[in-house]
This record gives sequence, structure tokens and C-alpha cells, in this order.
Amino acid sequence: MRHTISILVDNEPGVLARIAGLFSARGFNIESLCVAETLDPTMSRITLVTSGDDWIIEQIIKRFNNMINVIKVQDLTEFTRVEREMVLVRVEATPETRAEILRTADIFRAKVVDVGPKTYMLELTGDQDKIDAFLEILKPLGIREIARTGTVALARELQNSNKRR
Repeated sequence: MRHTISILVDNEPGVLARIAGLFSARGFNIESLCVAETLDPTMSRITLVTSGDDWIIEQIIKRFNNMINVIKVQDLTEFTRVEREMVLVRVEATPETRAEILRTADIFRAKVVDVGPKTYMLELTGDQDKIDAFLEILKPLGIREIARTGTVALARELQNSNKRR
């Protein structure tokens, strides 16, 4: 099962390495990892996406909670949440495909962020399914390069504590 884990940590050198080391020691792959400073510059939020058995993930979260530099750990998988990812994609833009690329960008609400003599660079923000669908449509047009940020997520403010995704 896919898990999205939010970890609030002290903004200090080595913390991310210890978090990632816990996963590699257990033989788990980190599918997505985003880290950035919060409103408080002494703290960072790590958003980590991985797949694994619920019991194993629970054990890893318990280990995170025992780490000195970890302030709060939350498995967002069971919560209603907002998840976003960003992609930059450079697409081959021939005279025959330029209009189709722009139509596709418009449909997905992507932005053209760079225009070259032979390529367009597009930026799209959305959930993983939206980005995957966008890339699938652009593939036949000639994708040259892709850079994806990985998932960032926050739990929604719930009106009802029983509300789940």
C-alpha cells in the first residue's frame, strides 16, 4: 500500500540522512521525498512517499517518533489531504505539433515557461494521476526531459473527525 508520511523535524544537518537511513536499513524504497523549511526556520517538513505493509510502516513511524530531532510524525494515508506535485517537461515542438502541445497545456492548465526554436518547456502542478495523464498524452509528441518534484501534502482541516479519504 502507498503511504504519504509527513515528518516535522529540527532544521539541522544530518536529520534527513538519518530518516533516509532508517528506510534503507529496512530495505524500503522512498518513492518521493520533499523537504523544506516551515514558517519557523528552525523546523523543516519532510513529505515522504513509500509503499509497504501497514504493520512495517507503523514500526518505522514508531522509530521516527523515538528520534531526537523528530518533532511530529503523521501518516497522512488515512486522512483527507491535499497532495500536489510539480513537473517541468521539455517537449519537442515542431511546426506540426506546436498547436497540439498548447491545446494540451490549456486543457491541463499547464503553463508554458520557456519557448525555444525546437522545444516548449511546460510546468504543471497537480496530483500524481493528473501529472501521469499529462505526460502520457505528451509522450507521442516527443518528450525530451522531465523533472518532477515529488509529492507534498497536508492533511485537510476536518469538520468531522470521522471523515476519511
